[in-house]
Amino acid sequence: MLVDSPPEPRAETAPVPPTRWAIRSLGLLASVAVLALVVLASIAIGAKALSPEQVWHGLFHDTGTYDDVVVGDRISRTVLGLLAGAALGLAGAVLQALTRNPLADPGILGINAGASAAVVTAITFFGVTSLSGYVWFAFAGAAVVGALVWFLGGSRGATPVRLALAGTAISAALYGYLQAVMITDDAALDKMRFWTVGSIASATDATITQVLPFLVTGTLLALGLARPLNAVAMGDDTARALGANLPRTRALSMVAATLLCGAATAACGPIVFVGLMVPHVVRSFTGPDMRWILPYATVLSPVLLLGADVLGRVVARPAEIQVGIVTAVVGGPVFIFLVRRRRTTQL
Repeated sequence: MLVDSPPEPRAETAPVPPTRWAIRSLGLLASVAVLALVVLASIAIGAKALSPEQVWHGLFHDTGTYDDVVVGDRISRTVLGLLAGAALGLAGAVLQALTRNPLADPGILGINAGASAAVVTAITFFGVTSLSGYVWFAFAGAAVVGALVWFLGGSRGATPVRLALAGTAISAALYGYLQAVMITDDAALDKMRFWTVGSIASATDATITQVLPFLVTGTLLALGLARPLNAVAMGDDTARALGANLPRTRALSMVAATLLCGAATAACGPIVFVGLMVPHVVRSFTGPDMRWILPYATVLSPVLLLGADVLGRVVARPAEIQVGIVTAVVGGPVFIFLVRRRRTTQL
């Protein structure tokens, strides 16, 4: 007795699951779209309410009216926030990879302390009163401290622990000097108290022009270090086995972090949490691959900085709250929440 065999199933093409690369690429594009929206919000929203028509007029038909001037000031402020946010996020990501510490930030190598000490020195002993003068002193202070940390950290024999210890020791000494000078000089204290909280409210085209070459150079250098930093994150022995040049990678990483953080701190003051929080959050969904962490941090860090700046303008109308205060107040609880919910990703 013949039994009919069941019909053969038709061959169907199984859907190809999206690759991790494609998902990360789409996520990066979505991040760019979010950044574009935040940039528009930064230009449109402020202590003074402007209609969409007034914003459009100020952007494309500037005739010098008061509303057009307000829009122009917001554009400069937004551009500086965009540049500084990207720089702080990149610097934080590079330093976290360099020190193999996912909770490291630009302050760990004393760069913020060097910039702050240089600014108070300029005010107290050289009579500098303009922001354009602060920029150069702050950047010089950051660069000198970066070089000093590299020298004390062992130069060719530098290790993550030595660099972190050298940065911590120099920061403590410089902040002691900073407090001593400000306590004995009321004028320095009065001027420094606005700079030290971190703000982009005083952004001008001249400030942007002064720091732009350093930011561009630091950004290109940091992005070019993605592969070597991946090797460094695996440990010294593994990195050497993979052919990585550890002294060169660490030296270039220090240069990139100093350029980025030094220029951003010089222009805006020491803004906290951006360089710490954003790379850590990015790493939670990209993994430890620096080829993705660096681009994501470049895009999402300005989202945090500009979003905090817009929030500071809105909640205290007609006054403003400096962005450095907002990032600390908002970023602290959010960061604690993320750390408690997620396992800290190892580098």
